[in-house]
Amino acid sequence: MRALVASLAVALLVAGCALAPPPPIAETRQAALPQMVIPPRYAAQPSPAAAAGEGAASIARAPAVVTDGWIAAFHDPTLVALVAEAIAYNSDLRIAQARVEQAQAYLKIAGATLYPQVSVLGRGGGKMSDSSGLSGIGVFVNWELDLWGRVRSGQAFAQAQYDAAQLDAEYARQSVAALVAKGWFLATEARLQQAQASAMREAATKLADLAQERGRVGRGDELDVALAQAAVASLRDTERALAAAYQQAVRGVETLVGRYPAASLEVPVTLAAWPGDVPVGLPSELLERRPDVVAAERRVAGAFHRTEEAKAARLPRITLTASITTISSELFFLKSHDNPVWSLGAGLLQPIFLGGQLQGQVEVRTAEQQQAVAEYGRIGARAFAEVEESLSNGYALADREALLATAVRENARALDLAGVRYRVGVGDLRAVQQQQLALHAAQVQLLRVQAERRVQRVNLHLALGGSFDAPSQMSRGVGTPTHDEARTAAGATSTASGR
Repeated sequence: MRALVASLAVALLVAGCALAPPPPIAETRQAALPQMVIPPRYAAQPSPAAAAGEGAASIARAPAVVTDGWIAAFHDPTLVALVAEAIAYNSDLRIAQARVEQAQAYLKIAGATLYPQVSVLGRGGGKMSDSSGLSGIGVFVNWELDLWGRVRSGQAFAQAQYDAAQLDAEYARQSVAALVAKGWFLATEARLQQAQASAMREAATKLADLAQERGRVGRGDELDVALAQAAVASLRDTERALAAAYQQAVRGVETLVGRYPAASLEVPVTLAAWPGDVPVGLPSELLERRPDVVAAERRVAGAFHRTEEAKAARLPRITLTASITTISSELFFLKSHDNPVWSLGAGLLQPIFLGGQLQGQVEVRTAEQQQAVAEYGRIGARAFAEVEESLSNGYALADREALLATAVRENARALDLAGVRYRVGVGDLRAVQQQQLALHAAQVQLLRVQAERRVQRVNLHLALGGSFDAPSQMSRGVGTPTHDEARTAAGATSTASGR
């Protein structure tokens, strides 16, 4: 009998249908983005002048390929340390990691029923327990034969959810790394803007002293002195506002990395090195490497498996059972009873009428699958838009940096000439002040553009899903370590980052 049941189980397992694979990714993309024709290269390209290297004296245009993570490409060890610290201590990332662990537990639960379920039941007899006086022990085995793939589809859904949770956590790490880098660059810009305002205030102070000296010797008047002192007061106000902006930017970075926002972080006095040109690849690669896009694709696959699970729930469930028990009694004699007792059996459960409940579940899961496809299309379209926007902004800012560098250089020369004319008495103070303001405005714009170029480079890395040469698979691409690695790195480098 046991051999017969075992042979039947093997035959049923062999005859069981294999899981249907989810739709091919190309089919999913077509359904998600029916109107989008992916071009052979990104539409945003450098201007002809920039591509030819015109005006490159003030811009580093040497080609560069990032090979060790885009954070390291800026050659700022403090920034690398801050990113590691943020990944170790940022609260949002701890939430994302907890979701990964939760999905892993669900995966373990979903696969448990693929294996036989074994239980042990023990019972003690005697006058002090119950009137029967029976005692014994039994081992019971229950195994559902997953002929139609209902349980395996549930497990495949849980696996897809786990993969998606891992990818979401990876994208969260990349996003936090990007926020830290952008905050770092903006804090550096604020410090440089503050230093620049201080230099302009000192120059205006010297000009005010010169106006007073000219008035003392009879070559000027009180109007020049009033104008010069008003300019000094305005620049002091600008300097104070920039100091507040600098502290606010520093506090933002400290909050991201999990520190108390005391505005005590030491910020460099120069912007991070420019990492070089953009050797981006084909647009179609974006859908294969960006973590949030791949996570959306895994959710499409998971929704497909859940639909298959609902369909399989309408089919019969076949269960094999086995048990071995031994029973005795101290109160009466058990006639014709063999110990132990073996039992083998099988059961079949076929839903007949549940008021449309099972069909309703199939329709719900089918709608969820359609929703997952639409969500994949939304995320994919957004990813393309973000790459094109970052590329376009980066190329425009490169052109502007070259033009503004020329403007700063020429305004500085014009200010020197205006100062000479005023000192020798052939020019007036208003001309010097106007030129001073023009130089300050050009310097402010140049610093703004230089910092914004770095911010846009960070946006590009985030939009592309990591470094330029990152493989088309889930990885830690941007050079951001895992939580455990980041905690070690943060502890080792906290001194270097001014903690």
